[in-house]
Amino acid sequence: MAKINILPAKVYNRIAAGEVVDRPYSVVKELVENAIDAGATEIEVHVEQGGKQLIRVVDNGCGIERADLQSAFMPHATSKIAKAEDLENILTLGFRGEAVASIASVSKMTITSKVKGEKCYALTSNGGELGNITEAVGYDGTEVRVEMLFFNAPVRLKFLKSDKAEEADITTFVSRFILSRPDIAFTYYANGKKVLQSFGGGDEEALVCVYGAATRAQCIEINALKHGVRIRGFIGNQNFSKPNKSYQSVFLNGRYVLNSTVSAAITGAYSSYLMKRQYPFYVLHIDMPPEIVDINVHPNKADVRFADNNIVYGCIYSVISAVLDGKAQALDYIVSAPAEEPAEEPQPSIPAEEPAPTPAPKKSLSESILEQAKKEEEEKKDEQTRIGAFGATSVTYEQARKEMAGTLPHFKRDDSKGIIDTSNAPPMKMISRAELEKRERRLKKPNPERLLKLFPNAYYKPEVWELDDPAYEKAKEDGTEKDYFEENKRLLEQKEKEEKQSKIDVSTCKYAGKLFNTYLLYESGDDIFVIDQHAAHERLIFDRLKARMEKRDAARQPMLLPYEIKLNAFEATFIRERMQDIIDMGFDIEETEENVFIVTAIPVDLPKIDIGAFFNQILGDVGGFRAIKIAEILKDKLASAACKAAVKGGMDLTQEEINDLFKQMDGDMGLKCPHGRPVVVKVTRTQLEKAFKRIV
Repeated sequence: MAKINILPAKVYNRIAAGEVVDRPYSVVKELVENAIDAGATEIEVHVEQGGKQLIRVVDNGCGIERADLQSAFMPHATSKIAKAEDLENILTLGFRGEAVASIASVSKMTITSKVKGEKCYALTSNGGELGNITEAVGYDGTEVRVEMLFFNAPVRLKFLKSDKAEEADITTFVSRFILSRPDIAFTYYANGKKVLQSFGGGDEEALVCVYGAATRAQCIEINALKHGVRIRGFIGNQNFSKPNKSYQSVFLNGRYVLNSTVSAAITGAYSSYLMKRQYPFYVLHIDMPPEIVDINVHPNKADVRFADNNIVYGCIYSVISAVLDGKAQALDYIVSAPAEEPAEEPQPSIPAEEPAPTPAPKKSLSESILEQAKKEEEEKKDEQTRIGAFGATSVTYEQARKEMAGTLPHFKRDDSKGIIDTSNAPPMKMISRAELEKRERRLKKPNPERLLKLFPNAYYKPEVWELDDPAYEKAKEDGTEKDYFEENKRLLEQKEKEEKQSKIDVSTCKYAGKLFNTYLLYESGDDIFVIDQHAAHERLIFDRLKARMEKRDAARQPMLLPYEIKLNAFEATFIRERMQDIIDMGFDIEETEENVFIVTAIPVDLPKIDIGAFFNQILGDVGGFRAIKIAEILKDKLASAACKAAVKGGMDLTQEEINDLFKQMDGDMGLKCPHGRPVVVKVTRTQLEKAFKRIV
């Protein structure tokens, strides 16, 4: 057995950094969380080169005393908790004590801190190796400088994104900090330029700071308390949606989280209002007792687990759906004036002559939640019983669950994973093992003789030679073994031949008239070709537009008024990286200020294009990795433009126009319109004579 080694701090800190510090944005996240936990009311964030060169976070919090500076760089050193029981009641953003040690191990890090009324001190770490504590100049609070991130981890440095992409992720996280803590003043600089600034003026100011006043006008402010779960913040109205999920933020007890239960509840409430590939906008704060939520799931603390997913889902879904659907209870949730503390349950007044009831023993918040849920379950049961009295079947949730459990005993639901385990489910039809093995052997073993009996006209020839197969050796000796390159060539020639067969010699065709001013008739030998004039013209225009786009020579039409597009940092980076592709499509687009673009020209072949919808389609894949393909993105736009420009069914074309259209088809009778409809239908003389019973 290999010797078991006790890893030194320099090694296990580097390992921990892989979980805690994967990119520059995670460094910013950890440092800002520490500043918030220190009680800061003003926080500055500075980054250079996407955080690779410098990350600097300055706060006016309580500071770090000189005696604790070295401890701050040690692993599992924290001021947030002291004993195991504290993990059950965590109210701070950080508590693991891993972040500073992990960051210091992969960078050159300096902490300068001053406690009010004391001197300012600084301590530097170079890749985890501490220097000496020195006196410094600084204000009350803490300044953390992280330089040359991953300088000693070249593999990690190699896989970072571009400077702009990393900067966009940092901008996104700073925006979320502004939204999560609207009482704190944030200032964010990127490469010396001020990008974001908030003043600690409250939720509405924070929303406007990040998304703008126009977004606020499209949002509904809510503040609800249900079963001990408070839900407050802003949700987009029924007609306000976004092309991707980057406009969704959920803060649980002040911490930004990504949780499938919360996301599913909100999406479910919006389901009847959203079109395909559209997503709701929301900035929600959810507050609940810390004892019913576990945040110690992953080192990055991005996900959480709930003691009861059903209660959390139901609370969020019922509140948001009530607001969107305009139900009566929505009046209790919507904030239309300075918010007051909503009462969870109205308490009946006690007459003066009656003695006051003996106060009940104090219960924990989680017990209150469970009791409230049980009470609502009983009310629901009574309601179902009343419905049943009028002829409808009444059943409670518990009865339904037991009934399903009796009906499907082999199915087990795993709520922790949100899946149904069907591994023990029986086959649909019971058969013996011998019969099952017999079927498997029959399926695996080729049986050409049986197939030839079923399909006597079928052609069978082995396509795969087995190792040391006598048939292969014989074919090799005879020189008759299969040449797969030759076979591929034959298939390509066959395909080309079939394509040529779909073409006819135009000179052999004779115009025979038209039907309903829509269908053109051409006679060629014993065949009649019926051509849809609209579909034919539409396909010809579509092919011409598509070829022009692919050759990058699309003509541009200047716009009378530029079209402005305001994006978030994530979307703006996506557009910047694909700017040339968009220009090649025939658009003139430029960035006028941070995350704001204007379109000044559009493709001349698409004069009625909906620019907003077009860019929403591009931004719908903002989280994807595939490049923009001009032909794919513009296929629907080009097809629509071709359809509008083509001659319509019922239009009376002149003979010259008919001849020109047929000439442009170049005898290709296999064409289909961009929407998949056939352009030409062929009717043979034999078919006609059969229809008239001339032949049978």
